[in-house]
Amino acid sequence: MPVPPSYDVIAIGNAIVDVMAPCRDALVAELGLERGGMALIDAERAREIYAAMGPAKEISGGSAANTLAGMAALGARCAFIGQVADDQLGEVFQHDIRAGGIAFDTPARVGDPPTGRCLILVTEDGERTMNTLLGASQFLAPESIDETLIAGAGVLYLEGYMWDPEEPRAAMRRAIKAARAAGRKVAFTASESFIIDLHRGDFLELLEAGEIDILFVNEHELAALTGERAFEAGLAAAAAKVPLLVATRGAAGAVAVEGGERAEVAAEPVARVVDTTGAGDLFAAGFLTGHIRGEPLARALKIGAICAAEVIGHYGARPEANLSTLVAERLG
Repeated sequence: MPVPPSYDVIAIGNAIVDVMAPCRDALVAELGLERGGMALIDAERAREIYAAMGPAKEISGGSAANTLAGMAALGARCAFIGQVADDQLGEVFQHDIRAGGIAFDTPARVGDPPTGRCLILVTEDGERTMNTLLGASQFLAPESIDETLIAGAGVLYLEGYMWDPEEPRAAMRRAIKAARAAGRKVAFTASESFIIDLHRGDFLELLEAGEIDILFVNEHELAALTGERAFEAGLAAAAAKVPLLVATRGAAGAVAVEGGERAEVAAEPVARVVDTTGAGDLFAAGFLTGHIRGEPLARALKIGAICAAEVIGHYGARPEANLSTLVAERLG
């Protein structure tokens, strides 16, 4: 009989602190940034963008870490693996994630590069343009993976952004092997279309080999992964390769396909969209929490939509409201 997991989910992701500031559309253009996009930057470019930003707010982020923050707020037992540096932002990240009830024991890395940060420009309509200095995150070594810890989690959740740097990619491959050996599920979030463009072959190989049980994508990532421009064609192509597919469509809601079952949900109403940072991360948090609790697809999607709506109503990618109370009120 399988040993019950110590954690509901353990995630591997970027350990990043978000530095956020409101701005005019003109500033995004002046800096030569793609509005609404995400770019990887070096230290010099980070200094240039930071100097042009207005008063900023620092909030711990990182895609998978944001998802865990939402899951922990919903009562899930969570652990995180990610790399920070031995510096001030590293201390901020460690404090914030542990304060959220998430286990985090990866030792801080001494010396350069510094802890990762994402410089986020938020325009008046809530659209966010992200500029990420990965910093220490890209040096998460395979040796950081505790295989016993991985085996003790019901689901291993992997952040696609981490597939690009060589060391974290090797670390995630090791974690997948450990999870598979223990009979645990592996969930993967594609993160961004450009990551798929760079590593599409690897991702398709993982899917073909049956290494991924749950795949999270948005509609743009779905098109990049499958090569299908039409959403329904892409959905069919991807659903044939993975046991559970979850595809989000922003204001158009989301779809999940598991086996022969399909469910859809509309986006939750929001009084005012303040900042879309973390919408996909919190959707994944709500859906995955519902899924591990045995909720039907439609209900798990609804929980995801509720969580996503909460996070886009304020600055930052971590929930501010009591998600458990919010979900209980809206689900009825």
